[in-house]
Amino acid sequence: MTSSEAARQRLDRLWRRGREFLGCEVAILGGAMSWVSERHLVAAISNAGGFGVIACGSMSPDLLDAEIRGTRALTDRPFGVNLITMHPDLDRLIDVCADNRVGHVVLAGGLPSAAAIKRVKETGAKVICFAPALVLAKKLVRSGVDALVIEGAEAGGHIGPVSTSVLVQEILPQTRDVPVFVAGGIGRGEALVSYLELGAAGVQIGTRFVCATECVAHANFKQAFIRASARDAVPTVQLDPAFPVIPVRALVNKGTQKFMDTQREVIDRFRRGEIDHKTAQLEIEHFWAGALRRAVIEGDVEYGSLMAGQSVGMVTREQPTAEIIAELIEQAIESLQAKVA
Repeated sequence: MTSSEAARQRLDRLWRRGREFLGCEVAILGGAMSWVSERHLVAAISNAGGFGVIACGSMSPDLLDAEIRGTRALTDRPFGVNLITMHPDLDRLIDVCADNRVGHVVLAGGLPSAAAIKRVKETGAKVICFAPALVLAKKLVRSGVDALVIEGAEAGGHIGPVSTSVLVQEILPQTRDVPVFVAGGIGRGEALVSYLELGAAGVQIGTRFVCATECVAHANFKQAFIRASARDAVPTVQLDPAFPVIPVRALVNKGTQKFMDTQREVIDRFRRGEIDHKTAQLEIEHFWAGALRRAVIEGDVEYGSLMAGQSVGMVTREQPTAEIIAELIEQAIESLQAKVA
């Protein structure tokens, strides 16, 4: 047996649990990115051996139904659906997943209730949830989730305060009952292998897939990713603790500066007694409303929201999804091969 064959077998063993849980060849979950993770990219990830995940976001039940059917028309491989727990029609969205025999449902955007977890499981689907801390990981496992994703602050979009490397050390050794997938800042196969060797069942990757050929994101959006370095992807800044801002990691642009100016203006108006606290908070929260769609779909990269993880520095060109996954696997095998040698 050559060292390359030994390394490939080692990789197969390392992520066997994740592959079997997802029902795919490669234990790489596609991160569910609103407006980005739709049927074309999701199907491409699944067709390349990974596990695509539809980002339901604010979709209505009818739109989600159409998206699932559209994805199924493009692939006969397994894929999942990411549902936001705060969605007002969550129960109906779960029913849509059940009607379409979706095998894996990811509950995101907050800690899901035991009732929501139970409702999904009753449809026969496996439930995947995000665990931002060990205490929550244990609680979710007790609630019956079938797998966890631990996502560090390096990720794009809404983030927590703790890095991937710390979460991995905190949660992986203490969580053996369910498969755990690691996310946040993963852009190369060597990092993938390192987490598998620490006990992860697989990984979740989002930012690397934004510039996939099959991704429908606007050319301007993709070019912003290709030009960016890791230090360009920063969290939104909160100016006043009295007006909390949920941290979102995105590429700095004119919209970022305008958001800072808007916060100052709104807070000043509040202090002068021109508006009440609730109105001020709503104005700040609504600043980015629709901004992600403007960037992804319309190509407004100056004032739209360019949500990106710090691995954006490793996005250097547009590539077919299958090529991205093959590249990650090759890097993983070369890393393992060096260790075998």
